[in-house]
Amino acid sequence: MKQQFNIFANIDKPTLFLYLVMVAVGWVNIFASEYTETQRHVFDFSTSYGKQLIWIVTSLLLAASVLMMDVRFFTGFAWVIYGSLILLLIAVLIFGVEINATRAWFRIGGLAFQPSEIAKYATALALASMASNIRSKKPGTLRRVKAFLVILVPAALVLLQKDVGTTLVFFAFILVMYREGWISSLVLFFTGLAILLFVLTLLVNEFIIIGGIALLTISIGIAIRKKPGLVVQLVGLSLLLAVYVYSVDFVFENVLQSHHKSRIEVLVYGGADLQGAGYNLHQSKIAIGSGGFWGKGFLQGTQTQFNFVPEQSTDFIFCTVGEEWGFVGSILIIGLFITLLFRLIFLAERQKSTFSRVLGYSAVSVIFFHFAVNIGMTIGLVPIIGIPLPLISYGGSSLWATTLFIFTFLKFDAKRMEMI
Repeated sequence: MKQQFNIFANIDKPTLFLYLVMVAVGWVNIFASEYTETQRHVFDFSTSYGKQLIWIVTSLLLAASVLMMDVRFFTGFAWVIYGSLILLLIAVLIFGVEINATRAWFRIGGLAFQPSEIAKYATALALASMASNIRSKKPGTLRRVKAFLVILVPAALVLLQKDVGTTLVFFAFILVMYREGWISSLVLFFTGLAILLFVLTLLVNEFIIIGGIALLTISIGIAIRKKPGLVVQLVGLSLLLAVYVYSVDFVFENVLQSHHKSRIEVLVYGGADLQGAGYNLHQSKIAIGSGGFWGKGFLQGTQTQFNFVPEQSTDFIFCTVGEEWGFVGSILIIGLFITLLFRLIFLAERQKSTFSRVLGYSAVSVIFFHFAVNIGMTIGLVPIIGIPLPLISYGGSSLWATTLFIFTFLKFDAKRMEMI
């Protein structure tokens, strides 16, 4: 009978350990990013590290609450939770406060709450519920359209908040749909091809790229000339690619906002505008590079201590790691994320129910996207789109969302044998 009251019964201990270690490492680096000689008190709640302590405590309470709940709550109320978050995303557009030109937060006292972070979790629950109700391994077109709408509705509302970074995170769910067989490998291939052509079009004249597509089409067409049906499809695809390439310049000049264009130009053209749009990336590279192999030591980073890197406790927290803990510390952080992701994949693959498997892969996809893009943008591999490093960056909404993802999935994993 005592085991019934043990909320950690059958909970995967390696994942729990990784979560606690990463949250602790995150707080230490948040402290380092804002530490000054006049702000030494750990419990100074006017600082980022003081506020993060509040978020950590509430996240642990949230985790405990999730573990005490019956899994039927999440399966039964998945769509209610999703609908509630959609309403919050609408409400924040009307009643929310604007921070850094983005209207995405509710202000509660000295803390800010961002519904779009929790909306990712709600979207995962909705997708899991939808997947669990599909008996066929290959759902029909209508089911697939509905699944895309579940993703696109919150993404569109977040885009109206002018938060492009968070909007892009929702497309990480495409990996979940691929795992469940809802989309083919060709969709992923052409998504990657579209990104590659976008970058190439910014670097090379579009007529040269279109000419290359035409030559490739002719070459492949000659090879498959005995299959007229495939030739027609090839020509149609090539025309679509040509139209896409030709439209990139128009979208870049007329659709994207000026700061988005500036960040893409910094990535594509290198060290452009080091005092303007390229400043963040330039300072980020200096901070990470100056750490060397072992780092300068805790609280010894000059870029960190003199606030050369903007948003260093949030989007650019990895700079603090790189400068103070060096290459070794950076590899350890990356290793923690890779270990967590592989552990979650292992747990997802052993699930007995579709709902819990989709939820697990949703957690993997969202955490992976944040991890890859956040670190990528601090070292200049992807444009700066302003998303946090899960469990490491300052931010209560992000910490709550990641906590909900991990512990809801761990609860399902603990009950997997009862869900056959």
